[in-house]
Amino acid sequence: MRALDGIIVLEFANYVSGPYAGMMLADLGAEVIKIESPDGGDPFRGWGAADYSATFGSVNRNKKSVVLDLKSPDGLAAARALAADADVLIENYRAGTMDRLGLGYEALSAGNKRLVYASITGFGSSGPYAERAGYDTVGQAMSGLLSVLTDLSNPQPMGISLSDHLTGMMAAYGILGALMARERTGRGQRVETSLLAASIAFLGENAARFFETGKTPSRETRTRSAQVYAFVDAIGKSFVVHLSSPAKFWRGLTEVVAHPEWQEDPRFKTKRDRQENYRVLHGLLTEIFRCQERDHWLELLRQHDVPSAPIYTLDEVFADPQVQHLGLKRELPHPKIGHVSLIGGGVSLSETPTEIRTVAPEHGQHTAEILARIGKTKAK
Repeated sequence: MRALDGIIVLEFANYVSGPYAGMMLADLGAEVIKIESPDGGDPFRGWGAADYSATFGSVNRNKKSVVLDLKSPDGLAAARALAADADVLIENYRAGTMDRLGLGYEALSAGNKRLVYASITGFGSSGPYAERAGYDTVGQAMSGLLSVLTDLSNPQPMGISLSDHLTGMMAAYGILGALMARERTGRGQRVETSLLAASIAFLGENAARFFETGKTPSRETRTRSAQVYAFVDAIGKSFVVHLSSPAKFWRGLTEVVAHPEWQEDPRFKTKRDRQENYRVLHGLLTEIFRCQERDHWLELLRQHDVPSAPIYTLDEVFADPQVQHLGLKRELPHPKIGHVSLIGGGVSLSETPTEIRTVAPEHGQHTAEILARIGKTKAK
């Protein structure tokens, strides 16, 4: 048994945010039916090799692909018929697109009172920016998220579609809440999130500090307050140290670097002192830590119970024994290339475990199967 067995999800979504939400529900056991256009489907299918796009595959496992032409009366009729029996619909088109197609919440919920309808947009379904195109980096930038991730004097975009993934998780969270509410009321509801709203919500700690002090936080604000540091060793390997609040971590660090006298140094004696003199302390530690290799320092830091870790590249991540123990890398058979590797879900359920059952579907692989449910053999 899986947590969402029997739940049918229609996914009208491309790229990351909507498909990631759908994938999370599929891992929990929902049947996720991905509606794709006849002209190649989700553009992410083209972001890789001809036989398999790892980019597409990373957010579309456990799904079924159905090709419908939503520009045709038959395609729209089929979409409405499928929605009549669905539990959840996910869409991440530009605001207003589904309404113009006659597939908006009001239209579909009139025929299916139990439908949970999740809309993901760039900026929300209303307001001055509602019709703007929203993409991940735009969401990171306008939410303020990027401002605390990069040095604003030399800004660098992030190497992950962070706002897209956050928004997908927020959508899945809202959908699960709406499904639970439906158990009590018998009625579905509309769920809305956006790149802007989800990314701002993720900044709760930084925003609370801003509201309290009126000072705009930067990337360095948290590093000072939480006393976190990053260093490079003698051979160019990097690692982090997180002192946080317990005084024993600071004392342990001074022992590791052979400067126990720093414990009484007025520049560093209290946490507030270390926050105020963060750059001074960081500079002193930088000179010390570049004299030996990372493994040497990490072993000493562990012996003194100082929170620390290597800054891994992905090849190092999957060679780590703890990562291997957790089984986070999964291999699944693939009909064209033998097998593919994917990342497992980040949560475990003891009674209704998550499961990766299938790789991402071929374009239109399940069209005949799904349309047969509504008495159609095709929908052009």
